[in-house]
Amino acid sequence: MKANTTENQTDNIFSAISANQNKFKRGLYEKFPAFKCSSGTINKGYNCLANVIKANIDNGLRVLAIDGYHGVDWKLLKDNLKKNLEQIEIEWAFTSDCFADTAEIDKRAEPFLGGDDRVFGTHFPFGSEVFFDAKKIAELRISAAIARGRGPGKLLVILGIGSSFVEQYDQLWYMDMPKDIVQRKFRDGQLNNIGIDDKKSFEEFYKRSYFFEWPAQNRLKKKLLKELDYFIDGTNEDDPCVISGDDYQKILDEVSESPFRVRPWFLPGPWGGKYMQGHMGLDPDEPNIAWSYELIVPENGVQVTDGENKLEFSFDSLMFYSNNKILGKNADNQFKDAWPLRLDYLDTVNGGKLSVQVHPRPDYIRKEFGETYTQDETYYITNCKPGAKIYLGLTEDCDPEEFKKELYGSIENDKEIDLDKFLNSETANPHDLFLIPNGTVHCSAEDNLVLEISATPYIFTFKIYDYLRKDLQGNLRPINIERGFENIRFERRKEWVQKNAIPKPKLINEGAGWKEYSLYNKPFTFYNINRVEFYNDYLLETKDRPFAINLVEGERIELETEKGNKSSLAYLESMVIPAAAGKVKFKNKTGQRCKVVLVYVRPEIGRSEALNDPIE
Repeated sequence: MKANTTENQTDNIFSAISANQNKFKRGLYEKFPAFKCSSGTINKGYNCLANVIKANIDNGLRVLAIDGYHGVDWKLLKDNLKKNLEQIEIEWAFTSDCFADTAEIDKRAEPFLGGDDRVFGTHFPFGSEVFFDAKKIAELRISAAIARGRGPGKLLVILGIGSSFVEQYDQLWYMDMPKDIVQRKFRDGQLNNIGIDDKKSFEEFYKRSYFFEWPAQNRLKKKLLKELDYFIDGTNEDDPCVISGDDYQKILDEVSESPFRVRPWFLPGPWGGKYMQGHMGLDPDEPNIAWSYELIVPENGVQVTDGENKLEFSFDSLMFYSNNKILGKNADNQFKDAWPLRLDYLDTVNGGKLSVQVHPRPDYIRKEFGETYTQDETYYITNCKPGAKIYLGLTEDCDPEEFKKELYGSIENDKEIDLDKFLNSETANPHDLFLIPNGTVHCSAEDNLVLEISATPYIFTFKIYDYLRKDLQGNLRPINIERGFENIRFERRKEWVQKNAIPKPKLINEGAGWKEYSLYNKPFTFYNINRVEFYNDYLLETKDRPFAINLVEGERIELETEKGNKSSLAYLESMVIPAAAGKVKFKNKTGQRCKVVLVYVRPEIGRSEALNDPIE
């Protein structure tokens, strides 16, 4: 197809899913993207770590502190280092021996875990000191001070979360573990919550991690990033990659000025579909794939490569180190070191309906959970089968009291309700956008591939109805009818939805072979959504704004920055473009039209415009 081909002709790469289609061909989607670094050397293996120690043992290395994130197998790290350092006299200490007892940690955590609530708690406001017995850490600090006064040839190695608390060390290393790996290790039975011996359910583990453990550990990680002598990738504990602290900082600087992809991760679910499983080449033994976590940055990792080895670090490390470059000056003032934009896929193609849900109003999420902004969403229909629909808002004659009574009655009587009596539905077509500002009841029905574009807070979904459905472990999923009804904006009914929540593309700019459309520019939330459609090249200027982008039509595009950094983006892949990237050229060499969704933070947010929907 040539650049001057009329736009009403069908592109070959993209086509809507047919009604009876059950098989989905493998596309170009890359599950393990890696950013190519122009500087820094990534080494690999325990022998490399041992060689660092050997090279420094005669130059004053008496105490080595290896701090890191929950999920690291500290015993495995010790055993492998020991094998490679048999000729050195080493004393080993684990910070886990300095933990407060379980009852005391429980007591400290309890105010932040939401009582009997299965899902929600409140963010813990302090650091990793909360896990420890202060006297035991003080005693370990004394041991470190004594060890530093010895002659050469002897070494004290302190391993575990909070090793840096001893302060008396000669080198500080950090072993990182992205949070999706932490969750996987729990599911595999390899770890529990910090300082806890008894096995908990995944719900309990995740709630305690999200609201208590992760905030505490993040504060310590942030403090240490600029102090590290070495950084270790904990995602492959059998053969870990390592990089010097100086090179690690150089890589963080380079990534923060360039377009990059995070490593996505995927999960099946009770309503999951089959499209992503085929197109993305995901595990065929899974019953389905419900979620593709494209860009949920508190939990994603970022992989980099020097051309030989790959190293992974958690995305939040990048934000802690370079938030001003990633977010730009204005966004940095508002969001601090939190990346504010979320992209993920929801696949119900040959699957089932999502739960009926609503997200909290701005001050509710702040007061109840300690989040700083709320979970405003949109559904971008990347693909769907004919006749697919989205539930959005209420019917004009919905009686809220009757609706609530029916929801409770469904649970009590084990009987499904008639959704169409209470919920407005709209037909979905490829490239439709549905706005879901906080307080709007919604869900996707069957046979949609939804690109969910949202503010980053990502667990604050009040499910008010789930079809009496069980999760893949056989448990009824948590329902939050009361919380939901405290937040529903009951004025958002069919007429309001059709007037305010289903925007039509508006042409805002065009050039040779490209057009840019505004899809979402309303005060409901802090981000705008545009879509650029182009046959050849398109130049994006960040203008000190951060972008999250996704290729929603077309096979592949190439991207190049002013500094010469090159990357590519295939169909359905997502990417971060930092504010510091400046001008980025999109190159389409396929001869077919490509469409890229551009999500960005409006620079006025937190200044002349409110962060969230001002309607209370």
